[in-house]
Amino acid sequence: MAMLGKRKPVPQQATSGRFEIERDGQTAYLEYTLAGKVLQLIHTEVPESLRGHGLASELAKSALDWARENKVKVDVICPSVAEYLEKHPEYSDLVI
Repeated sequence: MAMLGKRKPVPQQATSGRFEIERDGQTAYLEYTLAGKVLQLIHTEVPESLRGHGLASELAKSALDWARENKVKVDVICPSVAEYLEKHPEYSDLVI
C-alpha cells in the first residue's frame, strides 16, 4: 500500500571548505560554509610573508565569482571580504 501525505523534509546540507591560493609553498585561504543557496564567507588568512600582494582580494574575487556562477547569495562575515566589496560594488547584488 502506497503512503500518501507529506514528504519528510530533506535535511539541508551544509558544506565547509576553503578557497585557496598557494605561493612559495605557503597557502592563503578564505574559509566558507555553503548551506543551500547561501555561501557564508567566514575568514581570510594570508601568511605573513605573502601579505601585501593582493591575495586576500584575489580570494574574495574568486569566491564572489564562484557565487555568481553557481547562483548563490553571499553572507559576508569576513572583514577582508567586506572591504573588497566596498571597492567592488559590482558584486553587491550577491550579498544578503
